[in-house]
Amino acid sequence: MPRYMIEREVPGAGGLSNDELREMSLISIQALGSLAPKVHWIHSYVTDNKVYCIYLADDEEAVREHARRAGLPADRISAVRHLLDPTNY
Repeated sequence: MPRYMIEREVPGAGGLSNDELREMSLISIQALGSLAPKVHWIHSYVTDNKVYCIYLADDEEAVREHARRAGLPADRISAVRHLLDPTNY
């Protein structure tokens, strides 16, 4: 299944409380359930004003549909072509 990185513009994301992040995650998980097995959330990175998410999905449209159902932005969706980490080298 192809891997995608989703860039979400979320102003103030880094200042969100654990409860707020949990609520956002639960909404996302609920939307994922309605799209299974087409989309899988791997993990996300929260920065000051963005959230970067790593997903496995059948295609980019499945990622966009998840964002629509969850009411989350998907400002940029990029197909991951290669994974680099220290164990590869």
